[in-house]
Amino acid sequence: MSKHSVTIVGAGPTGMMLAGELALAGVDVAIVERRVSPEIVGSRAGGLHSRTIEVLDQRGIADRFISQGTLHKVLHFHVPLDISDFPTRHNYVLGLWQSHIERNLTGWIEELGVTVYRGREVAGFSQDDSGVDVVLVNGTTMRTEYLVGCDGGRSVVRKGAGIEFPGWDPTTSWLIAEAQTAEEPELGFRHDAAGSHGIGKLEDGQARLVLTERQVGPASEPTLRDVSEALIAIYGTDYGIHSPTWISRFTDMTRQAATYRDRRVLLAGDAAHVHPPVGGQGLNIGVQDAVNLGWKLAQVIKQTSPEGLLDTYHAERHPVAARVLRNTMAQTSLRRQDERTKAVGYFVSEFLAMDEPRKRIVAEISGLDVCYDFGAADNKHPLLGRRMPDLDLITANGTVRVFSLLHEARPVLVNFGEPGCFDIAPWTDRVQMIDAKCSDPWELPALGVVDAPGAVLIRPDGHVAWVGDQIGRGLTQALIRWFGPPTVISGHCRTEICSP
Repeated sequence: MSKHSVTIVGAGPTGMMLAGELALAGVDVAIVERRVSPEIVGSRAGGLHSRTIEVLDQRGIADRFISQGTLHKVLHFHVPLDISDFPTRHNYVLGLWQSHIERNLTGWIEELGVTVYRGREVAGFSQDDSGVDVVLVNGTTMRTEYLVGCDGGRSVVRKGAGIEFPGWDPTTSWLIAEAQTAEEPELGFRHDAAGSHGIGKLEDGQARLVLTERQVGPASEPTLRDVSEALIAIYGTDYGIHSPTWISRFTDMTRQAATYRDRRVLLAGDAAHVHPPVGGQGLNIGVQDAVNLGWKLAQVIKQTSPEGLLDTYHAERHPVAARVLRNTMAQTSLRRQDERTKAVGYFVSEFLAMDEPRKRIVAEISGLDVCYDFGAADNKHPLLGRRMPDLDLITANGTVRVFSLLHEARPVLVNFGEPGCFDIAPWTDRVQMIDAKCSDPWELPALGVVDAPGAVLIRPDGHVAWVGDQIGRGLTQALIRWFGPPTVISGHCRTEICSP
C-alpha cells in the first residue's frame, strides 16, 4: 500500500499547481492520473488571465509561460474590453494552449520531486478520523491523510464523498473539433439563428472549429459525422473535413459543489465548479483554487495550524466561483441571436464603453478584484483580503519585487516604518520579516490609489492578511489566525511590538 500525506486525483493544471504548492512546503504529495501520457489530445483551454499569471510570477515560473504565448491587451465580456491600463505587471491575456500550460507545469512539479502515478484510476475511497483509503481500478490501495479531487466536472472524488452539485442543466451546446480539411474553410466568425460559430487555424495547419448546435447535443461523445453535418447546416459544406485529432462537445451546464470539503476530502477546479467556457475563466480559477488551498493544507499537515484553517478554503473560494458562474451565464445569454437579446446586448455594449463599468468587469474576469472577507476588523484598509500589488521595495539589500519574496510560498511581514520595529520571533520559523521603503503608488485594480500602509502581512497566496502601523494592533491575532500559535522562544510566546 502506497502512503502519502496528500493524494491529488487529476494531473490537469489545478492538480499540478496544488502539488507544486504542497511540495514547496515540504509535504509528501502524489498525483493519481488516469492518462498514461502527460500529453493531452486537443488544444482545450487557450489562455491565462492576469491574476493567474501573477500567481505563477509569485512562484518564479511565469516567464516559462509568457515566453511561449502571445500577449493580448483585451479580454471579452460581450465586447472586447481593454486591460492595458490596469495596475499590474501583467495587464494582458496570455494566449497559450492548455497543452503548453500543462507541459510547463509538468516540468515544474518534476523539479520539485512530485510523485505522479499515471495510468491509474480511482474506483472509490473511504475515510476515517486519521486519513483516507483510496482504492484504484486495478485493485491496489493507497493510504493518505487528505484526498483532493481535481478530476473535472464528472469528479469521482466529489461523487464518492456524496457532495451535492446543484445548478442548472444545459440549454445550449457546442461542437469543437480539430481536423484536416480538403478545402480551405471560411475563417473567422459567422452568426445565425442558432448562435455564433467560428473556424480558425492551429499552428500545425489543422482547422479548429467551434459550432453552436441547434439543439442540446446528447451526452455521448460526438463523431466526425456530427461535425460534418453541423458544418453543412451552417456553411453549406463540410470542407471535406477528415483526420480529426480531437472532437468534443461542451455545454452551458452550470453547477457548483455545495461544499468544497468533506472532512479529509477536498475539491478544486472543475470538480468544484463547472460553467460555460466563455471568458476563459475555468482553468484560471482552478489554478487560483490550488494556490489558496495549498499553503493551508500544508500547515495543517505539518500541525502548525489547526484543521479549522481548511474551512477558510471553502469560505473564500466558493463565492469567487459563484460570481464566475453568474458572469458566464450572463455572457452565454448575451450570445443568443434573437432580437430581444440583441436589444439587451446593445445596452450592455453602451455601459461597457464607459470607464467604470469596463474596469469593474475587467477586474472580475481577470481575477484581479478578488477580495476575501476576513470578518470584523478594526482596520478596514482597502488592501485587507486583496492581492498584494507587486511593488518595487527598497531594502538594505537593494531593490526587490514583492512577488520575489513569495517564490518559496512563505508568508512575509513587510514593515515600511522604522527598521526593526517588529519582533515576531515566535513565528520566524514560518514568517519572513523585511524592512523596506516604497515610492510606488499603491493602486488597486478598479479601486484606484489607496493610502500607503505602515506595514502589511502577506499570505503565501499573495493576499494581504493584515494591514497596520508600528503600533501593531491586531498583528498577533492575524499571525495566530493564519499561521498558527506562536512557538515558545526563551520563555516568551507572543510578539513584542514597539511603540511609535
